[in-house]
Amino acid sequence: MAPDPLAESSRTSVAIGAEPRILLADDQREVRQTVASLLQNDFQVVGMADNGADVLELAASRSADVLVLDIEMPVLNGIETARRAKACDFPGKIVFLTVYDDTDFVEAAMSVGALGYVVKTHLATDLIPAIWRALEGEIYISPSITYPSRSQTS
Repeated sequence: MAPDPLAESSRTSVAIGAEPRILLADDQREVRQTVASLLQNDFQVVGMADNGADVLELAASRSADVLVLDIEMPVLNGIETARRAKACDFPGKIVFLTVYDDTDFVEAAMSVGALGYVVKTHLATDLIPAIWRALEGEIYISPSITYPSRSQTS
């Protein structure tokens, strides 16, 4: 049967009808479990790690649409993890989930190719929209952060 052109989805990086696949890295087990529970209705969590090196290993063996990374992790921090993922041609998107609300950290995250930056205190309201926006190729930064290039001019 020929593909239906009307069945095209705006979420082009994910197969039509498929739940986007998430790899999650945070050094705190409780945070990983909380995030996985939050995401379970909209996404498929295909792996979790407590450090950047382990999530890179998972990314090499599991197909993921999005890496959700903490910045402060052992072995490899989130910024270096994102840099290495992009250097290895990781095809998915990157969203940071962190305690840091400083614009210097936002800038560092964006400079390594992240499309999302969520402050953990706003996890419940910001993470799911950040992931969807990243999947659409758009930037999402927690609204609680004043970040100069967030506003788009026409």
